[in-house]
Amino acid sequence: MSDPSVILHESLGDPCAELWFAQPPGFVELPFDVLLAEPDSSAAGSLRAAVTPLLESMTSDLERQQFIAQFTSGQQLVEALCETGIVYCSMGLHSDDIGKSTGTPLLSLFTISWCQTNVAPRAVTAARAVTNVKGHTRIAFYELPCGPGVLSETSLRAAEGSGLPQQPLLQIHAHLPHPDCKRLAVLTLSTTATARREEYRAILRQVVETVRFEKPLGADS
Repeated sequence: MSDPSVILHESLGDPCAELWFAQPPGFVELPFDVLLAEPDSSAAGSLRAAVTPLLESMTSDLERQQFIAQFTSGQQLVEALCETGIVYCSMGLHSDDIGKSTGTPLLSLFTISWCQTNVAPRAVTAARAVTNVKGHTRIAFYELPCGPGVLSETSLRAAEGSGLPQQPLLQIHAHLPHPDCKRLAVLTLSTTATARREEYRAILRQVVETVRFEKPLGADS
C-alpha cells in the first residue's frame, strides 16, 4: 500500500453538504443505486463504465479475476451495510506491496453514516459510542479540527448461510459528534485484509483530520 495521503472530495464545493472531508487516494465513490443495480439496467452500465479503467490498468488476467471476485464480495457487503444508515460509500483498491507480498489487490470499503444520539456534550457522546457497545478494541480518543472524536476497531464474521464472505472482516471506525450534539458521523474502513490493519488505520486517521462540519475556509461559495 502506498503513502496514505488524501485528495479533496467533491463535497468541498457542495453547498448542501453536512460534512466535508478528503477522500482517500485509491478509492472510487460508489453510488448505492448504481452498485446494487439490476444487471440489465442503465445504472449497471454506468457501473461497468466506472470499473473498466481499473480493469484495464491491471497487468494480468489473474489480477483481473481476483479483482472481479473481490468486487462481487464488496457488492454483497454494501448490500448488507445499506441497512445501517450509510449515506456515502467508496471502494478502495490498493496493491499489497509490503514485505514479501506479490502485489495482490486489496479491497476495502470506506463508508460514512449518521447516528442519532441523546443530547450530551460531544466528548461524552464520542466516548459512549464505543463504550456502550461490545466488541470495540484499540480505542483512542482525539481532539480533532472538527472537535472530539474516537477511533476504534471491531472484527466481524458473517453468519453461515448468509452468502457473505466468511473471512474475518476488520472495521476501523471514527465516531465524530456533530456540533448540534444530537448526532454523530461514523466513518468506517472495512476490509478482509486484517494483516494490513495499521496501514488502513493510518488512512482513516488522516481522513478524520480533514473532516469539517462547517464549510472549510477558502472553499468556493
